[in-house]
Amino acid sequence: MKSIMGKKIGMTQIFDENGVMIPVTVVEAGPVVVTQIKTEETDGYNAVQVGFGEVKEKHVNKPMKGHFAKAGVALKKHVKELRPEDGVENYSLAQEIKVDIFEVGEKIDVTGISKGKGFQGSIKRHGQSRGPETHGSHYHRAPGSMGSASDPSKVRKGKKLPGHMGHTRVTIQNLEVARVDAEKNLILIKGAIPGPKKGLVVIKTAVKGQ
Repeated sequence: MKSIMGKKIGMTQIFDENGVMIPVTVVEAGPVVVTQIKTEETDGYNAVQVGFGEVKEKHVNKPMKGHFAKAGVALKKHVKELRPEDGVENYSLAQEIKVDIFEVGEKIDVTGISKGKGFQGSIKRHGQSRGPETHGSHYHRAPGSMGSASDPSKVRKGKKLPGHMGHTRVTIQNLEVARVDAEKNLILIKGAIPGPKKGLVVIKTAVKGQ
């Protein structure tokens, strides 16, 4: 499974050879650097830890400075583990993984933290219907019927109510790579992806196949 970390730049549009407009999300993907290789012998599982993004030295604590120094790489802002299907034998410390591992037309999954919406009502949060506007109604955007009569005499678990909306881990599957710019470390993904601008995303090969 190929994967890379990136920073969401924003959305724009491109045109294919037939002049059809394609909405795309621009992601600055990589290069990421291998900071640690985990194996079943030493850690109990196989994984490759990679770092992404520049960071000032004052924002990195002493243990992480030692961790990066041991790997022989510069300080990185984000660190994440990836599970390559081809094993960890093909990777080495300080190795760079660039965006050119993906090709145009390839299917990918994108994971990010969705935009936070704060505390929202049930209409915005769950798409529920509102009450009547006229005829003396005083019930407009409230959450609706709560009761279950005398049995079980309580609000049932899972009732869709107002609350915190957004800022959760979201994965969108089977998106398509529209364009890859290896020189500028950019990948253009067809459609929208989770998160705000400058948000961290992880791009992986689609798990549900091509």
